[in-house]
Amino acid sequence: MSKSAVLICPGRGTYNAPELGYIARHFGSPALLGEFDAYRTAQGQETVSALDGAEKFSARVHTRGDNASPLIYAASLLDAQAISADYDIVAVTGNSMGWYTALAAGGALEPMAGFAVVNTMGTLMQEHLIGGQTLYPFVDDNWQEIPGKRDDLLTLVADIDGRDGAVLAVSIRLGGMLVLAGNEAGLKAFEAAVPAYDRYPLRLPNHAAFHTALQEPVAAEGRGRLGGDLFGTPQTPLIDGRGAIWWPGASDAAALRDYTLGAQVMETYDFSHAIQVAAREFAPDAFIVTGPGATLGGAIAQSLIAIDWDGMDSKAAFQNRQSSQPILIAMGREDQRGFVTG
Repeated sequence: MSKSAVLICPGRGTYNAPELGYIARHFGSPALLGEFDAYRTAQGQETVSALDGAEKFSARVHTRGDNASPLIYAASLLDAQAISADYDIVAVTGNSMGWYTALAAGGALEPMAGFAVVNTMGTLMQEHLIGGQTLYPFVDDNWQEIPGKRDDLLTLVADIDGRDGAVLAVSIRLGGMLVLAGNEAGLKAFEAAVPAYDRYPLRLPNHAAFHTALQEPVAAEGRGRLGGDLFGTPQTPLIDGRGAIWWPGASDAAALRDYTLGAQVMETYDFSHAIQVAAREFAPDAFIVTGPGATLGGAIAQSLIAIDWDGMDSKAAFQNRQSSQPILIAMGREDQRGFVTG
């Protein structure tokens, strides 16, 4: 009997030094990768195979939007295609750039159409490189929300935005963290105003002010380059960055494109809400996170803890569940990958 699962596709920042060679290790040279490489060659860009097969990882090269985005998309989509038939994928979602992969994994974009979208948007983000992002948590070490902390951070963000030329907004709601985005004045003002905690506030290298109004030029250019013929309707329910569900047979392809190249680029991406909707609406037996990397686990668990899903109300409760009957499976972890690939 198959198990139900929600598929989750990661975003930027998940292909780092440990992931170098990820595609080659797990897939060799599949035909689909050859198609991705041919597309990149035609654009005058280094191929995905060459980037994945580099002798050494280079943050300067591998974390650039025009390189990181296609690398992550290729690894993530190939992982999605490798999941065993023992799992019935009942819904698909993703974090930030992972929305593009989710569109392909859920059947709304053909694999090459998805690659065109992710490569185009990643390249435009790199070319414009407007603003940046920083992370800050509002949960304690047991992944429980510190009373009032999130509201205090949101009040601070609203106070900084617009002051002395500063631009600052919530970019991504990421479990127990807020990913904030803005211009340099806004980011510096926030980082100076909050107490240092562990490694936070954490500025993300080679990241622009994703999911804010600052990205309007990128969204407009993306709409100009990516035609409506690329988009279809999903074969599997898709949960977007607002928590809205795009149902098979009841979704409009033009509306899906408008969201993907409009609000999805310029408005807050609520990954936490997407995970909570997935849990409540589909009640899966498991959440499967494709590679590369395995950095989304905490954010997913924290999103579930926030709604006390299935009795998990803390990090300790989540870890206890994972040790007895894993609910979260990360394909980027070698000790978990075999659970879903057979």
